[in-house]
Amino acid sequence: MNYELVYTAEADDDLEFFNKEQRRQIIIQIEKAANNPLPQNEGGYGKPLGNKRNMNLTGLCKIKLKKLGVRVIYKLIRVDKIMKILVIAARSDDEVYKIAYHRTNQHKLKSPV
Repeated sequence: MNYELVYTAEADDDLEFFNKEQRRQIIIQIEKAANNPLPQNEGGYGKPLGNKRNMNLTGLCKIKLKKLGVRVIYKLIRVDKIMKILVIAARSDDEVYKIAYHRTNQHKLKSPV
């Protein structure tokens, strides 16, 4: 069930924030999730997002890298079998969700899953 990984330019920039070892670990986890990026309620790795503090993130999923304190937010485009990475950021309260909301609007990804 491999999905093609597509990183937004911003997500590529996000990845550069981390050191070499952290990037390696993040990429490994993203590639692992790409094998089954469906939401957890459908047997996949991604945790579905919904409304967070008046930000509608429905249709997006997240992967938590607990040891690194990092969250990866992505959009699953089922028709084209694409896992589009939107945000890779250290967890800091709701900041990662604000970034995801902004980028979703910027890339016009408001369509249903």
